[in-house]
Amino acid sequence: MKTQFLTLKEVKLHNNCPECFSNEGLHLRFKQKFVQNALYKSVTSDIQNEMQCHTCNSGISPGSWTREIDQVVAYQERAIKPKPKSIKLTKLAWIIVILEAVLIFGVLLFAFGVFS
Repeated sequence: MKTQFLTLKEVKLHNNCPECFSNEGLHLRFKQKFVQNALYKSVTSDIQNEMQCHTCNSGISPGSWTREIDQVVAYQERAIKPKPKSIKLTKLAWIIVILEAVLIFGVLLFAFGVFS
């Protein structure tokens, strides 16, 4: 199973960085989880955010956010439009479903005496 994250929105913030106190480098990114394996591809409802300062090149964890940063993040969370939850079957999954349907249909025809 392969798990990836799709970037929904990236925002440049004008708040002071808790690490270097610069107000030029904060970036907030919202990502939505995307799962893919041999049978299906799925967009989940799991949304994560990450904040990074490009001035001091450090990741900013939610524990070090100020009240102002927390308010801006809450506002941006309300503003994002996540992709709808979906599941899409791959070609391999469709082939398996069709082969099973044909097999069940053949067994039923044999059970009812159509084939002898």
